[in-house]
Amino acid sequence: MKILGVIPARYASTRFPAKALADIGGKPMVQRVYEQASKSSFLDKVVIATDHKAIMDAANSFGGNVCMTNENHQSGTDRCNEVVKKESGFDYIINIQGDEPFIDPQQIDSLAALLDGETQLATLVKRIDDDREIFDSNVVKCVFGTDGNALYFSRSPIPFNRNKEQKYWSKNHNYYKHIGIYAYRVDILDQVTRLSQSILEKTESLEQLRWLENGFNIKVAETNIQSVGIDTPADLEKIKSFL
Repeated sequence: MKILGVIPARYASTRFPAKALADIGGKPMVQRVYEQASKSSFLDKVVIATDHKAIMDAANSFGGNVCMTNENHQSGTDRCNEVVKKESGFDYIINIQGDEPFIDPQQIDSLAALLDGETQLATLVKRIDDDREIFDSNVVKCVFGTDGNALYFSRSPIPFNRNKEQKYWSKNHNYYKHIGIYAYRVDILDQVTRLSQSILEKTESLEQLRWLENGFNIKVAETNIQSVGIDTPADLEKIKSFL
């Protein structure tokens, strides 16, 4: 399997404009993501997909592969699909979040290990070890079947443990949160980007529900590594302790 890693790096951001260029220990965030992704033993190539010249110039300055994409894309998935149409010969694309400067290459490898030609889509989950996250609507929960395919993603606590007090839920059942890294088989990626927004997607504001609602399978791999995303300038200050 030939796998292309794509790092969507949009310039505009409501909460943190130009965050891809935010300085982290002397390097722009997008460079740190690129360097971490490039350590994966499964990726044959890594490309930064951007919509802005400043990010393209930054990528060129450190020798990164970069592709200019349409500024009107609604999601990283759409941006990945544009890239793969310009990069031939790949079987799968892995969409790597552009705001996780410390992403562990092992997370990418865990996801890539699922890609056998049959897998349509894949993503990661992590067991929740802080009970507060079960009830936090900003933490997306996932349930999956014995075949390893996702059954549903929700901002609500799933499953709902009807017979136990909430303080005992995690002691009686393993709860999992979604880690937002995706893999797509190339032909499936093209199909899902042609789908209209679904009712479940609009209700929960979760893109992956569009795929489930339309009958696609999302294989799930478990990781024990915690991701650290940068959504706001305040988040940037917090992660300086990682340096």
